[in-house]
Amino acid sequence: MGKYDPLRDYLRKLKTDEVELSFAEMERKIGYMLPKSASLPQWWANTTDPAATHVQRKAWGDAGFDAFLIAGADRVRFKRV
Repeated sequence: MGKYDPLRDYLRKLKTDEVELSFAEMERKIGYMLPKSASLPQWWANTTDPAATHVQRKAWGDAGFDAFLIAGADRVRFKRV
């Protein structure tokens, strides 16, 4: 099981096309603290590069979502693609 699989599973079960989660809510779901780099927009960048090794991006991508950091709020908006 990957570190961000619980986030992926949560997003897959959503009936809505958009959800906002705080860092604290995500940390409760995954059971880990997000890294300090999660406060940077590039950590949440949506990429389709198959060579990318960022497991967090794979988690929400596999669930069919893109992620968008809400600057200065420690929150992320996930939108179904």
